[in-house]
Amino acid sequence: MRDDVNPDVPAPRRRSLLKGAGALGAGALLAGCSTGPESTNETGGGGSGKDRTLTAVIGYGNDGSWDPTQTASAFAMAANNHIYEGLLDTDPITRAPYPALATEVPKDPGATRWRFTLRPGATFHDGEPVTADDVVFVFDRILDPKTQTLAKGFFAPWLDSVRKADARTVELVLKFPFPDGLSRLTLAKVMPKHVYSRPGAWDDAVKGLAVGSGPYRQTAHHPKSNTTFEAFAGYNGPRRPAFRRMNWLTIVDAAPRVAKISGTGAGAQIADNIPYANIARLEQGGLKVAGGAGMNNLFLMFNTRHKPFDDVRVRQALHYAIDTEKMVQVALKGHGKPASSFLDEGNPGYRRAATVYDHDPDRARALLRAAGVKDLKIEILAVNVSWIVDCLPTVKSSWDAIGVETTLAPQETTAVFTKMDQKQDYQVVAAASNPNQFGLDADLIMHYNYGPENLWMQYTRWAGDPVARQLFKDMDRATREPDPAKKRAMVQDYVDVVAEQAVLYPVVHNELMTAWDARKLSGIRAQPYPGVNLLQARWI
Repeated sequence: MRDDVNPDVPAPRRRSLLKGAGALGAGALLAGCSTGPESTNETGGGGSGKDRTLTAVIGYGNDGSWDPTQTASAFAMAANNHIYEGLLDTDPITRAPYPALATEVPKDPGATRWRFTLRPGATFHDGEPVTADDVVFVFDRILDPKTQTLAKGFFAPWLDSVRKADARTVELVLKFPFPDGLSRLTLAKVMPKHVYSRPGAWDDAVKGLAVGSGPYRQTAHHPKSNTTFEAFAGYNGPRRPAFRRMNWLTIVDAAPRVAKISGTGAGAQIADNIPYANIARLEQGGLKVAGGAGMNNLFLMFNTRHKPFDDVRVRQALHYAIDTEKMVQVALKGHGKPASSFLDEGNPGYRRAATVYDHDPDRARALLRAAGVKDLKIEILAVNVSWIVDCLPTVKSSWDAIGVETTLAPQETTAVFTKMDQKQDYQVVAAASNPNQFGLDADLIMHYNYGPENLWMQYTRWAGDPVARQLFKDMDRATREPDPAKKRAMVQDYVDVVAEQAVLYPVVHNELMTAWDARKLSGIRAQPYPGVNLLQARWI
């Protein structure tokens, strides 16, 4: 089974993100950028002692988009956190902002103008200095109304403009006070204007071109195989590189990924996306295995233009029918919880929703009868992520039990969402998502999934519904609310609407597991979203 749980979460202009993935090797991408060897045979091996190569196994594909303004690829986002810097970056667990390219965090988060001075001596991996022009260049792309980027949705609602004050100083002008924006600045990776303003450079970024100012520089990129890095000697920021070289392998199949980190001949020191069934064996072999609980979830997405899924009672019935406790125990081995809100229980903005889909088959049958639905047949179009596939039999048996004849159709993640992009007809999609890749604040998470121009809403065909239009207005009002307590209440109110409508809604939130050799590595923290963060890791 494939395990690419979140490598290419839908984002604006999805096809442009996937276009050309795997088309170019490192030589074509990196030539002329002074970022590494042109050889496509580099694997990052060699070295001993403190100079030995850190090998990581990532359970997601490295052939999605690498453009930081566009990507939702789990592999690329994790790698970009090591290659690039924002003005501010955030702790991988707490998400508290800290100075990265900027020299300090603004003292007044509630101000409508934030001024940042760039770190003295900061340079890109090709040796050129980082300037205010580079910062403005990236934000102009993100805020450009003619350029559709995923990052636009994280910034455009509250950020008016970014201006150059002098060669090393920029000013961000906000539309209204928005303290949560400080942690979002890590999503605006500063990229060299002299590299990415060249014709075709953004296409190259999608395919793997990565030139930043972070502690590691990319040395080779082999789509569907591995990506290598080395410590950037010119880095003078707060997260000094501890590994001379890193080799990140992409192994989306669970069995070989576990094998790579197992036994006396283990070829890697850390791996993410560990299957629950393998935890005990890895621990017995001397590895540390830890989990991170967060927004990772199995969700159902309904095509509201395909009857009877335009009827909220039918959507609710199918959620009530699912035996989620059985799913958690059998499929997730206890490493998850039934969804009691769109947000996971650990989210700072969490409140139990007014509508919670506890297992209630009698209520499910009653709702179907009230909707006049009988003899319903459903094909679930599902991603073939291993843990999702493990959950699907519970969905089928639960729906069969209320008289809904159910067929399972798991497919490659890219195949499923290519059908969505092509606007093909479907009934129900079952897939995985984890907005925690982008942050913790509820406003960000909800806008990632819901909004009038949101790609997810295009998939559901629901954005024009009167309930949806009012929901989007309520969400925007909550974004603008300056009082934290009032804002929290407003968010909770519209989350209740999302729960009641069940157009795109989680069934369970699960825990993501990471394994590492604690005899060799320190400073590792398991994160509740895909990938690894090695900026504070060290050899022992």
